[in-house]
Amino acid sequence: MSNIQKEDQPNRFSVEPEVVDGVLIVTVHGEIDHNVKDTLGQALASEDGITPPLRIVADLSGVTFMDSSGINVFLTAHLRVSQAQGWLRIAGAQESVLRVLQMVGIDTVIACHPTVEHALSA
Repeated sequence: MSNIQKEDQPNRFSVEPEVVDGVLIVTVHGEIDHNVKDTLGQALASEDGITPPLRIVADLSGVTFMDSSGINVFLTAHLRVSQAQGWLRIAGAQESVLRVLQMVGIDTVIACHPTVEHALSA
């Protein structure tokens, strides 16, 4: 497991990818905006930097803010894994983040679950 932090914003954003039973779990903390979209996209693209994952759970329980950049990153990851017969699930989104996901309809495209455990067992 590795911890990736934006060097210019070490306390604002971190992402920790971990593979559990063949599922890439990406735990995100802080704010998701245009400054961190590439880092988040890379974490969702591959845990080892080589093999694209087919099953991903994005744990957003530590995310306090997300703008359209984050939505685009998740949609891109969803399309990629769906085309390969995989899935992306969002877990633990705080109310403010979940509200954004619902306002733009992402929750109708990407399954949102209250916890990582729920997402893994769905």
